[in-house]
This record gives sequence, C-alpha cells and structure tokens, in this order.
Amino acid sequence: MIKKTVAVVPAFITLLSCTPTVQVQAPDKPIEINLNVNIEQHVKVEIQKEVQQAITKNPDVF
Repeated sequence: MIKKTVAVVPAFITLLSCTPTVQVQAPDKPIEINLNVNIEQHVKVEIQKEVQQAITKNPDVF
C-alpha cells in the first residue's frame, strides 16, 4: 500500500504542475467601433411625404 502511495504522489504533483493558465490582457490600442448609417430610408420617407402633400394640393395633376 505504501509503494502505491509513493508512486501516486509524484505523479499527482507532476499533473498539478502542468495545468494550463489563462491570462487576460487589455489591448494596446483602443477599441474602434465603425458605424455605417444608411440614410437612404430617411430620404425615401421625405420624398413620400412631399408626394403626398403634392397629391392632396393638386389632385388633377396626377
């Protein structure tokens, strides 16, 4: 029984020394967020409002 214990202890210590470590480090450069804003929808809404106003003012034109 003692021989098994003597053989297991060094193996256990060896396994404990091989555990991987995880390091978290902040980046050197600041985080950059690029926002691409699509304005096409806004333009279409404005045109639709103008067309609606033109139709109500001049119903015979269209």
